[in-house]
Amino acid sequence: MKNHEVAELLRNIAQLLEIKEELVFKIRAYERAALTIENLDEDIEYVWKQGKLDDIPGVGEALTKKISEFLETGKLEYYEKLKKQVPVNVEELSKVQGLGPKTILKLYKQLGVKTLKDLERAAKKKKIENIEGLGQVVEENILKSIEFVRSSGNRFLLGTALDIADEIKNRLKKLNYVNRVEIAGSLRRRKETIGDIDILVTSKNPEKVKNFFTTMNDVEQVLAQGPTKSSIRLGGVQVDLRVLQEKHYGAALLYFTGSQQHNIALRKIAIKQGMKLSEYGVFLKKGNRLVASKTEEECYKKLGLSFIEPEIREDEGEIDASFKSKLPKLISYNDLKGDLQMHTRYSDGSNTLLEMAQAAKKLGHEYICITDHVGETFKIVNSLNEKRIKKQRKEINKVNKKFKNFTILQGGEVNIRDNGNLDLKNNVLKQLDIVLASIHSGFKNSKEKITKRISTAMENEHVDIIAHPSGRLINQRPAIEWDLDNLLDKAKQTKTVMEINAYPERLDLKDVHVRAAVKAKVKLSIGTDSHDADQLRNYKLGIATARRGWAAKKDIINTYPVRDMLKQLK
Repeated sequence: MKNHEVAELLRNIAQLLEIKEELVFKIRAYERAALTIENLDEDIEYVWKQGKLDDIPGVGEALTKKISEFLETGKLEYYEKLKKQVPVNVEELSKVQGLGPKTILKLYKQLGVKTLKDLERAAKKKKIENIEGLGQVVEENILKSIEFVRSSGNRFLLGTALDIADEIKNRLKKLNYVNRVEIAGSLRRRKETIGDIDILVTSKNPEKVKNFFTTMNDVEQVLAQGPTKSSIRLGGVQVDLRVLQEKHYGAALLYFTGSQQHNIALRKIAIKQGMKLSEYGVFLKKGNRLVASKTEEECYKKLGLSFIEPEIREDEGEIDASFKSKLPKLISYNDLKGDLQMHTRYSDGSNTLLEMAQAAKKLGHEYICITDHVGETFKIVNSLNEKRIKKQRKEINKVNKKFKNFTILQGGEVNIRDNGNLDLKNNVLKQLDIVLASIHSGFKNSKEKITKRISTAMENEHVDIIAHPSGRLINQRPAIEWDLDNLLDKAKQTKTVMEINAYPERLDLKDVHVRAAVKAKVKLSIGTDSHDADQLRNYKLGIATARRGWAAKKDIINTYPVRDMLKQLK
């Protein structure tokens, strides 16, 4: 799938156009199209081949031609011309937190900054602090952000990698000479970022599987071809395919799923019991007799363990819990009954109330909460005031009448101000069914101040959920510094729910924080933070994060029917 590549191309064009100070509507058109394509359920190449690119919302005749050219040739002449007109590496510089197009233009004009190296050199020589509107603090933050960008490495978001892997898996499943196909590696464990993709296949005809895999239309490069293992680059990510014998499938799946630490711990257990464990199975040392290999369950059982779910195979207590029969029954991917964060055209979303509701119902949800931004001063996201909140309530009541066995709740995402107070009066907040509070600025505040801000917000009787609590953006912005234990104590005391934000760039709370919340008996919610109907499918990323944090169904409030869920917020 080239959805991610096309979206990135369109975003880069938007950045260059903004640096050139082109008309705002033109810039926003590229940004909207990028967002829509990134979240398409379908492969953009399939849509293109069907001649239906202009059916995608926001993709008109001009964009259809540009996307077609890129998909057909791998290049876009318009983009190459733009890069020559604006000789700035936006792909690099836009990854630096706080460096928007206007700042990039200013740095280019005044200091000749074109690349990340240029930026770092200028910051280290303290040239940026003398530029009007920037200063010493910005310069220091730029250096920190450059370090963060480099330490993040070339890793792909879970959602991006999963889309690519699922597409390949579905193609392989259709082959009559393929018996089983499974995603392995860190992707099967649902880690938040992925270095490469591992896919395992069983087949009696490895050569045909290999030939199909390495000659798929969208393969960018064949990296290796062997009798049982082949590697390609597709969608910018390396994909490794291993063809296995059926009798070794379970042991190989266990081995190639990892983690490395989990596998080492299992091998130590095997040795203590007079056995050895490898990708081919569990063997008795004496006589080298194979005693388990066909299924993962069989391998775990032979070692005296119950089955351990892939998401928690990190050697962080799961093996001991398995020995003691104390593994949690993790929330399943079908347990969620509703989505508790999304945005519509009322604030900064792309779709109407009705469109969001229809899309959510199609996914199997029983309810949703519309949480457009609300507030008096935080206008950057078109926040709703009291008058517009009342107008939205009327529309929600009207739309609710169109559905059976489905409920739309009215919520709101309110900004937490610098002093911890909320950006909307209490007499307005109490009109909402659910109030989400979140931080959108001051990410560089001290640990003590950040903790105090969130803690003060939790004390407000109308705040139900703290949304994307750590404020991080994966590979883009580090999490805030906070006293998590202190905040979990406060959440328990005030009965405030902590959100697992399922937006691919957030996954916030992250898995280790989820586990801490579960241990502290603090309730959690899952919300997709969707700004487009296609993004609603990301709820499964939130469930994956919950599972990695050892969360059970009872720990997540929106696994309950709507009335029971609302009772937990009182």
